[in-house]
Amino acid sequence: MLGKLAGWEDTIVAVATPPGVGAIGVIRVSGSKAFEIVGKLFPSKDLGVQASHTMHVGLLKEGEETLDEVVVGLFRVGRSFTGEDVIEISCHGSPYILGRVVQALAKGGARLAKAGEFTQRAFLNGRLDLAQAEAVADVIASNTAASARTALHTMRGGFSRELRELRERLISFSALIELELDFSQEDVEFADRTALYRLIAEAETMTAALLASFRLGNVIRNGVSVAIVGKPNAGKSTLLNALLNENRAIVSEIAGTTRDTIEEMLNIDGVLFRLIDTAGIREHTSDVIEQIGVGRSLEKMEQADIVVYLFDVSTEDAGAVGGMREELVRKGKNFLLVGNKMDAVDAGGHTTGGQGYSGGQGEGGQSFSEGRDAGGRGSAGDGGGTRAAGALDAGKDLSGETAAGGGLRGQVSGVRAVVRFPEEVLISAREVRHIDVLKQRLVDLVLRGAAAGEGTIVTNARHYHALQLIASSLGVIRQGLDELLPGDLLALDIRHCLHYLGEITGEITTEDRLDYIFSKFCIGK
Repeated sequence: MLGKLAGWEDTIVAVATPPGVGAIGVIRVSGSKAFEIVGKLFPSKDLGVQASHTMHVGLLKEGEETLDEVVVGLFRVGRSFTGEDVIEISCHGSPYILGRVVQALAKGGARLAKAGEFTQRAFLNGRLDLAQAEAVADVIASNTAASARTALHTMRGGFSRELRELRERLISFSALIELELDFSQEDVEFADRTALYRLIAEAETMTAALLASFRLGNVIRNGVSVAIVGKPNAGKSTLLNALLNENRAIVSEIAGTTRDTIEEMLNIDGVLFRLIDTAGIREHTSDVIEQIGVGRSLEKMEQADIVVYLFDVSTEDAGAVGGMREELVRKGKNFLLVGNKMDAVDAGGHTTGGQGYSGGQGEGGQSFSEGRDAGGRGSAGDGGGTRAAGALDAGKDLSGETAAGGGLRGQVSGVRAVVRFPEEVLISAREVRHIDVLKQRLVDLVLRGAAAGEGTIVTNARHYHALQLIASSLGVIRQGLDELLPGDLLALDIRHCLHYLGEITGEITTEDRLDYIFSKFCIGK
């Protein structure tokens, strides 16, 4: 297959740095004629006799025209990224100069590289397997510490090592089973079925863990969309500004200020959140523009990974909040109920703007003060054992007084506040109170106890699909062992599993699949 790839023997060239003006621009040349082609433009030294992994300063010239003063880095075949002779030319970062140098190299015999062709050659030359090669693009696209760490782990071969070890053990068993076929009349058994049972059990455990990691991997790679929804004047734009720590959205006392959605990215503990500030939702409005905004808000609410329902604790009663909670649960949404404007509540548990937000039997009787620990978790109420939302007490007095509705109500510096639902958090967006707690609750909701550590986390949908097939094929092998299938059928089932493992690492692939995978890379990589 490798010899049939179009242009496989060409020497290729491309700019490896991003487009635009910069201090330095790097041009990469790879192929059997790299030293010959670059050497014609670099009269300062004879590059053909220089050692690998050395740098050389000199003028790059086409005829009598000086193109630039450059630094040339040399990487010999077998010791380069692609496995071929590679030269990297560091020029001044002028798009014009970079274009002229590439033009001169192309005139000398190099071909312009296709997207991802350098990494494709690294794969085809055995420098990387396919999973590692795909991780190169993920490293380049990483925008958080977690995504960079996960991609680097895969690029360094962590994921591939796990699969390779499993594949080698399965191949060993398959070979022994197939050997039995040559002695079928002797009724001998070379492959220990008990050991194969153990291997299948280990493989199923590993595959299940990798499949389970994909939910976290998808979050790390693509981020999480969070729709901030609620009634007009609940403080949604103020909350967006508080989360971002900047005045991104216009804020006023006039209800319905936000007419369209506003989207911004926020990195919290290595997880990328796409925050969406929406127009206030109210049932009856004669304003045509506001109606369009409300429609878009409902649409974003349906599409979001997480819904933050923001309500004004001074005006919205428990029934309305409970009704929204029931709707979100019915739709299967991940959500938080965020009570805003705690600054409007006075020390008596009443409000300055209307009916007090008090009492009410919560789910399991849970009512919690603003805080217990940094994770925003409180203790269970007297009606059940579920842990509920709260915020920081920061060493303040928590009286533990029982609320009128049966829940546990805490007192924070004389201000009484009740939390009735496990998903509820109390904040003051205007005073930026307990915003850190809300951020932690968002992260907890995404990770659900998982951690983006140093282990393998599956982020690639192609890998996930192949792992599903591997899990299915392992089940078939186990069933075959249970049913005492003959060796030839058992060996066939093992070969199916080996095929799916090979699809991830690239032992089993096609030219069309390779072209599709590497076409998603940037030019010059």
